[in-house]
Amino acid sequence: MATERGTDVPADVTDPIAYFLDDQRYHGKSERTLEAYDRVLRRFEAFVSERFDVDQVGAAQRRECMAWIHSLRGGFEPSTIATYASYLNRFYDYMNRVGVFDDNPMALVMEELSESIDTNPTRRDISVPEMREFVATIDHPLERAVVVTLLKTGMRVGECCNLDLQDLNLETPEIDREWDPRVGLERRPSSVFVAAAPARGATVNGEERTASNKRKRDTVVPVDDELRRALLEWLAIRPDPVSDADPLFLDTGESWGERLTPSDVRYIVEKHARERGWYRTGGGTQENVTPHYFRHFFTTHLRDRTGDRGIVQYLRGDVAGDVIDTYTHNWGDRVRETYLEHIYAVSR
Repeated sequence: MATERGTDVPADVTDPIAYFLDDQRYHGKSERTLEAYDRVLRRFEAFVSERFDVDQVGAAQRRECMAWIHSLRGGFEPSTIATYASYLNRFYDYMNRVGVFDDNPMALVMEELSESIDTNPTRRDISVPEMREFVATIDHPLERAVVVTLLKTGMRVGECCNLDLQDLNLETPEIDREWDPRVGLERRPSSVFVAAAPARGATVNGEERTASNKRKRDTVVPVDDELRRALLEWLAIRPDPVSDADPLFLDTGESWGERLTPSDVRYIVEKHARERGWYRTGGGTQENVTPHYFRHFFTTHLRDRTGDRGIVQYLRGDVAGDVIDTYTHNWGDRVRETYLEHIYAVSR
């Protein structure tokens, strides 16, 4: 069976879940992650077999998926249900992409579900003025640029670390630094390109990546004046990179010139959050501010300000292909104008 990537797929995959897990192992997923996927997917497989007499998960449709999600309610927290739903969606999406399944019955289900995985109501409630005071305490140009990038774009920590200089289209006459942005940024000034492709263990731009991007499709996010200033301050002191991939964010400590890793970013955020009283050892997601909290902050505040769920989903990289194509075509007017009009300020 032909696939999107041109990979040969067996005509008859007898155990799609095992096939998926093997592929994820090759992509560098940890055993702990694989065990979580296996547990959830097998639970779904047993449910559709017992409840609907569906003997193959590839034959399940939207109705069966929705029934399984409903069966979890009352027994699990909303955030856990959202996580389980995301596992099932990733399974179907991947198997559809490689050609084992004909479609993804979870695609519409995910659009109908709330974003509880990122908008858990028990999370710490931080206002924009409070976040502004937090950012004002960050003096180091690298740390400030990373935090402002996360707050202004809603990207995941791995996506932030995977950025290369070519993923940024920015005029920088103040610091006399030039580079060639990637083709995807042509006619899109003051913007950053967040690719869907990088995966942990894969080689991109000649460098093996230690983090994965989790977007459904490539996304172009506008860069406003505030983020531009933070990036300029960083680029003015940015050391020469060790990697030929020319990473945007580089370590300025013991691993001088090497690509910043997710653990580096988590350390940066934890350090400043502790100083603010927003992080304590043993605290959970409802209490601690982590890099992922900034994605939640971005989603909540920008959605409330714009009233446009679709644009926020586009910027987060969460929407399906047909929707994202609509926003891609209108990027120069609707997305950029809406974003610049409503994005919050995080600097004094």
